Amino acid sequence: MPDPRQMRASDADREKVAQVLQQAHGEGRLDLHELDERLAAVYSAKTYGELVPLTADLGVPAPSVMPVPMTRNAPASRIGGTPGSTVSFAFWSGVERRGEWVMPPTHTAVAVMGGVELDLTRARFSQGETTINAYALMGAVEIIVPEDVTVRVSGIGFMGAFEDATHKGAPTIPGGPIVNITGFAMMGAVEVKRPKKKKLKGRSHDELEG
Repeated sequence: MPDPRQMRASDADREKVAQVLQQAHGEGRLDLHELDERLAAVYSAKTYGELVPLTADLGVPAPSVMPVPMTRNAPASRIGGTPGSTVSFAFWSGVERRGEWVMPPTHTAVAVMGGVELDLTRARFSQGETTINAYALMGAVEIIVPEDVTVRVSGIGFMGAFEDATHKGAPTIPGGPIVNITGFAMMGAVEVKRPKKKKLKGRSHDELEG
């Protein structure tokens, strides 16, 4: 969320401040000239940062016009826990790891004429930095990494694909987990991507699938 002081104020917010100023005038804290000046500033204000100073020196409770920043789970809260399996192996079959699970410091995913899916959307990490070794031989390994996890991809494809769809060059997230993904794809594919977004009925924002 951007700095609340820079966000646009609404007509209702301006009215709240105007009421406080009128109350202060009635109590003798402001004379009529000062009231007129501040009311003019109120109705010309465009941001919350312009409204707050107009009541700061009056010694009365300030109106609650400043928006409360939305909080999110800190990326560091993903780190910790007892690590799970260090290997995901699929031979003519499929393996899925998703939901709430703990990624060990090193995990090897192998798909031979089969498929492996590692969904880290709700996963925790036993250590701050994790390495995933992904190998696909006529098979596919799909790794889903959420936005609050830094990912670094360095695998190789030979007659296959080792694809990074996580926006290369994205900055490291301070305090958050780091996932290094390496490996080899031969006549198969390793795909690293972010969770898909889906539209929710009756809502104006997207929600991550996972």
